[in-house]
Amino acid sequence: MENEVKEPAPKYNYVSPEQYLEMERASQEKHEYYNGEVFAMSGASLKHNDIFHNVYGELTSFLKGKSCKPYGSDLRIHVPENTLYAYPDISIVCGKPKTVDSFTDCITNPVVIIEILSKTTMSYDRGTKFHLYRGIKTLKEYILIDSNAVAVEIFIKQDDSSWKLTEFKQLTDSFSIPTIGLTLHLKDIYDDVIF
Repeated sequence: MENEVKEPAPKYNYVSPEQYLEMERASQEKHEYYNGEVFAMSGASLKHNDIFHNVYGELTSFLKGKSCKPYGSDLRIHVPENTLYAYPDISIVCGKPKTVDSFTDCITNPVVIIEILSKTTMSYDRGTKFHLYRGIKTLKEYILIDSNAVAVEIFIKQDDSSWKLTEFKQLTDSFSIPTIGLTLHLKDIYDDVIF
């Protein structure tokens, strides 16, 4: 008797992208999706929210009346090249957002993504998630802001498609987001944030 399996074993609990979107649009909670798996998202800390409001406020004020626009974590991003559906803390789109379908709640063309790191998401945001985000053809900058210490990492896509990392760890530091021409100061990002 042969022990050869002639058909692939079924993948249990697999969720198709279409099933995910249908469930997600009916859900009160947010979930991310990758490769047939759905992941629940947890709430954010007070520090995380303070940093979000500081950065989002700067972006909104600076980009008012311009062709680029910031979006918060309620706008889903989809990377068709690798199946990821995610909710970045902040994304910036220049020009018209490209949506997945007529629901207009999911886009594919951010130029900048900003994630605010927590202890539980830090490794994922720096590793796997960044690897998956790099499948976005329009993405030019990926910015990580630590919510547990003064630390910002900015990755800028180079002409050869490599990514250059620069780190900032002092409240006196500042960095630019070349795609939109804005300089952010760490003292403003961490304004009223208590560690």
